Amino acid sequence: MPVQIRRCMACGEYTLSQTVCPRCGGPLRLAAPPKFSVEDRYARYRRALREQAGAN
Repeated sequence: MPVQIRRCMACGEYTLSQTVCPRCGGPLRLAAPPKFSVEDRYARYRRALREQAGAN
């Protein structure tokens, strides 16, 4: 299985580490956006979550 590049949510550093950022110890997230699909089954839930959070 190929290793995917990740980005630290705290400092913005890119890494191949799978657990935590080697620079600051912050949480990591996949750097690539999710695949696009016209038939998005979860769009309704994402929109509701954004409305609740107040991030329009």
